[in-house]
Amino acid sequence: MRDNVREFVRCAAEAFALQGPVYEFGAYLPEGQEELADLRPLFPGQQYVGCDLRPGPGVNRVQDLAALTLADESAQTIVCVETLEHVFEARRAVEEMIRVLRPGGVLLVAAPLDFHIHDHPSDYWRLTPSCVTRLLAPLDAALVGWQGSSRFPHTVFGVAAKGPVHPRFVRGAGEFVRQMQKWSALAACKQHWQRRLKQWAARCLMTKSEHARRRDYFQIEFVLDLPKSPDWRHELLEMAQGEPHSGSRIDLA
Repeated sequence: MRDNVREFVRCAAEAFALQGPVYEFGAYLPEGQEELADLRPLFPGQQYVGCDLRPGPGVNRVQDLAALTLADESAQTIVCVETLEHVFEARRAVEEMIRVLRPGGVLLVAAPLDFHIHDHPSDYWRLTPSCVTRLLAPLDAALVGWQGSSRFPHTVFGVAAKGPVHPRFVRGAGEFVRQMQKWSALAACKQHWQRRLKQWAARCLMTKSEHARRRDYFQIEFVLDLPKSPDWRHELLEMAQGEPHSGSRIDLA
């Protein structure tokens, strides 16, 4: 698991005040990532069930994500990060997660896009922001974002709620984006000076595309899609007119 994905889950858990039972799909803790990939501490006091296709560290229940044995509407929060690219029937997997999500529940997904092929146990797909948007379309509100160059981001994120959607989802979306922006700005500042020196030295050899990828590596953008009933108007206008955040933006779909 990458640190930006863990931070995505942390920010979402805090900003949206996510409740249990929490089901994580893809909960297996690979050797060497036992601490980084363990998301349980981000949900203190909540019932947490780790699920994966294979038994092992972090796994409470062995489940096939494309054919879950869980009852309908049994999970209040679902976390599925760094996992969908390893599920051959990815669309079916999302349909299954939506099935077991309770009304008012929240689904978190994150997947790599500009990323090397990796094997846990197999690597099948890369999901674009538009793909994640389509996958989450059956839910009633969605916040889809990406990190990196808008032409080819390295990570795609999605936070979606199953109706009825509470107004706190709007407020949480704004706070979530602010937290992600703050982390991203700090991460950019903490780049090791040797890495920065190598990037500077390699500039003359980079293509324009590669330069854009490196320049925008910490850029984060989100698009928020919500029900358009009058009850949402005040929150939407308030969020749209909020203070701008350097390196990040939130659009209203």
